[in-house]
Amino acid sequence: MAALRGLLARPLASYYLLISSASLLLVIGLTMVFSATSVMNYAEQGNAFADLTQQAIFAVIGVVAFWVCQRLPASTYRSVARVALGIAVGLLLVLNLLLALNSFFGVQQIGPLKAKLLWLFVGGIQLQPSELAKFALVLWGADVLARKGVRLGWWKELATPLFPVVGLLFVLVGYNDVGTMLCLLALVVGLLWAAGVRAKVFAVLSVIGLVGIGLLVAAASLGAGSGAKGQENYRLARLTVFINPPDPAKCFETWCYQPVQARNAIEHGGWFGVGLGKSSLKFGWLPEAHNDFIFAVLAEELGVVGCVVLITLFAVLGYTGLRIARRVEDPFRRLAAAGATTWLIGQAIINIGGVIGLMPMTGVPLPFISDGGSALVVTLAAIGMLASFARAEPDAARALHARPPARWVRLLWAPLPPLPGRRRRPAPPPDRGSVPRSRARREDDQAASRDARPDRARGGTASERRR
Repeated sequence: MAALRGLLARPLASYYLLISSASLLLVIGLTMVFSATSVMNYAEQGNAFADLTQQAIFAVIGVVAFWVCQRLPASTYRSVARVALGIAVGLLLVLNLLLALNSFFGVQQIGPLKAKLLWLFVGGIQLQPSELAKFALVLWGADVLARKGVRLGWWKELATPLFPVVGLLFVLVGYNDVGTMLCLLALVVGLLWAAGVRAKVFAVLSVIGLVGIGLLVAAASLGAGSGAKGQENYRLARLTVFINPPDPAKCFETWCYQPVQARNAIEHGGWFGVGLGKSSLKFGWLPEAHNDFIFAVLAEELGVVGCVVLITLFAVLGYTGLRIARRVEDPFRRLAAAGATTWLIGQAIINIGGVIGLMPMTGVPLPFISDGGSALVVTLAAIGMLASFARAEPDAARALHARPPARWVRLLWAPLPPLPGRRRRPAPPPDRGSVPRSRARREDDQAASRDARPDRARGGTASERRR
């Protein structure tokens, strides 16, 4: 423990913990995507590396996004916060508009724009606007809360403009994807918690959030998400299956099929797994094995040991993010680090909890691990932002300035962070001019007391002395 405390006390411990945990998660993710998709890709396309190649391309783009984000100062993040939020809201509006036109009028495409549930297609480019909304909400929410400061004790300051914008995002995202909306809710809770908002606010928000989730569950009967009018409400069915699970033998035609198959995969893996690439349930028995339920494939192939390693890496990532939020001095950095950490760790908890049966199924991907380009790029960009903040910790900044790396390292990797603010010294007393001759020190440098000077006898009247 003493050695561990010594390592954590080093100036750049947060930076190296963040880089190492994120890198290991990325490598594990690429490995599991190949394991979950290789056989099916070979059987259907004749190329076992089809999905891996696509995911690797997005990983390279994500590493570039990480490199760019770790070089940016906090002032740049604050300046682009409103623009990023505006772009995210605009893309969500376009996505929902296209889905509504397709549902009511059968319009499937407008020019190069096409929508399919959670994805927006712009020509040949496919993206998921809700992933961009997460990062944009982190930047914009942290900027708003940092500007308000101590005024957050009043409801009026929280109500404008934070709550209306958050409510709009919840509606635009939650109408199609309740799981992503829960990730946004965890993000907002992390921001408010780091800002020191009172407990009464969280209580009121909990009630409003439960009511909103109930309305979104009911909206599935009207066609929200993947639901349709006249069909069974799939969101309500998932909640019902979670609260009152039926007999596993009768789950082949109901909404409990996926959780039961995921548990079968975990049971088949045991303590040490059946071996990497040797999962049997991924061959069409477990739907979305490469995406939402990739944790079940990992549990079957690597066993409990592999699951513990993965969860430990997420725990290290969460600890590092909160450590950065606690150590930085800038309020914006503190809030943004807390918001990004609760987003990533909350999403991992929601995914893993749904796979193992501790939470209802929501359909959110597992960060770093699940197959998906938009999610991976945005996640690595958030890690880059956290890396920039880790280098701006007071001890880390002083250490980097004390022994700066080579110039080519600063040009190719990251510039030096700003030094932490120094305490202001008290201002010197104002200059009152030269000392009068009568108050000059004597030759022996000993100041004589005023009443001990015989040559300063008062003379004349009081009015003459005042004059």
